[in-house]
Amino acid sequence: MKLTTVALLLSTAGLAAEVPKIWDDKALADWATPVAGLNIRPGHFSEREYYAAPVDNLRTYPVYDPEREPVGYWETLQKKTPEPLVEIGRPRSAADWVRDGRRVFEELDFQRSRLYDPQIIAMARSQGEVKKSRATVLGDGTLFGLRWVVTAKGIALSLSACALCHTRIMPDGSLLRGAPRNTAVRALAVPLTAQATAVLFPGDSSQIADYRSFGVPWINPDIHEELNTMQPADLKLLNSRPAGVFARFNGSPFYPSKVPDLIGVASRKYFDHTATHRQRGIGDLMRYAALVMTADSADFGRFKMFADHQRRVLYRYPDELLYALATYLYSLEPPPNPNPFDERAAAGEKIFAREGCTLCHTPPLYTSNKLTLAQGFTPPKEHFKILDILDACVGTDPNLALKTRKGTGYYKPPSLKGVWYRGLYLHDGSVASLEEMFDPGRLSDDHVPGGFKGYKIEHRAIPGHEFGLRLSPEDRARLIAFLRTL
Repeated sequence: MKLTTVALLLSTAGLAAEVPKIWDDKALADWATPVAGLNIRPGHFSEREYYAAPVDNLRTYPVYDPEREPVGYWETLQKKTPEPLVEIGRPRSAADWVRDGRRVFEELDFQRSRLYDPQIIAMARSQGEVKKSRATVLGDGTLFGLRWVVTAKGIALSLSACALCHTRIMPDGSLLRGAPRNTAVRALAVPLTAQATAVLFPGDSSQIADYRSFGVPWINPDIHEELNTMQPADLKLLNSRPAGVFARFNGSPFYPSKVPDLIGVASRKYFDHTATHRQRGIGDLMRYAALVMTADSADFGRFKMFADHQRRVLYRYPDELLYALATYLYSLEPPPNPNPFDERAAAGEKIFAREGCTLCHTPPLYTSNKLTLAQGFTPPKEHFKILDILDACVGTDPNLALKTRKGTGYYKPPSLKGVWYRGLYLHDGSVASLEEMFDPGRLSDDHVPGGFKGYKIEHRAIPGHEFGLRLSPEDRARLIAFLRTL
């Protein structure tokens, strides 16, 4: 792994005392982008509330396909005692931070999903049940997205945290860490996600919990009100999406998001497709990781999505753990690109410039790091003083940006670096390939999206981003050849 980026960021030895304090009231005050429809920033837990939460910092261990589990592995786990994932308080070099951050990325589990149920644990160790679940078995014999956690209460089965969404299986079977996932845990995840929901929303039915996760009470009508009474069969259909597309908390199962690529995150100015938060430095990446994993208060002015007894920080990670993780993410480099920059790609680069693509996808980052307008959104004048806005609209589906709690009224143009390996395009992953992206037929109502289709939808148009659709077939092929070299 190259350490160029990290070396620039960490010019000193990286002592523990230099780790940013991530949950800082002053830093949080103007961090978030105002929410569309309310024009106020979402609330957050106070610094006092956050640091009063219990600390979670436990090593985890891989779950093996029962046929490939090393002899004596389970017995060895039974004898282990809890160990810290990251050792707190010791000096580290830049390379040490990256090494420890990789361990965090690979081992950190989704604490709320931990289950100690002997029946569920037996399922994860049963060859028949694992096969029936269609679990993804990786090249080393481990099961994708699952971890054993040795705790004071015993061994728990849990979901991976970072690695679950941001690990991609490449055609040769290798793992590309930081890239959007292209597989899933499938059936074995069901009891674990149910556990995570029950812990977050004690006392609620699954339907009410879903509404608390996604409801937008300041919009009338709000499509998410259907979640309060939706039957299990319809909920299952609603949650059927391609791997790499998901309903984020504060987002929507009706208007989902594709998993972002974390390779190159150090050069991004905003997080999320809708630019919900700014990245002013490595502390903001740490802060964002804490927010999405443990510390979202879901406060939006007078609208409080948690009941009073549910609104609390369940646990937090040590600042040093999050610093190690962020340092590792900043160090990530794309894999070697197999696509040659040949005569056809060179011609495609000229087309890219001629068609004005560089306005939003500006070299060398191939993003302007500015925000475009969702269709139907008029930004308040004061936004031009606090945000980098490109006063343009590309006409893609506006619902995520306007009808969810992640809605800001904006979309950020993604970097095109690495489009050759990602596999899903547009903010909702509707498009499955570059060929589909530049196919004029996708604007027709009878088009069948290669990616996300929608709830009870078999065919529909994929609107917006019409750039390149009027090129000749030959020029489209040249443009695609160039994009694949990035």
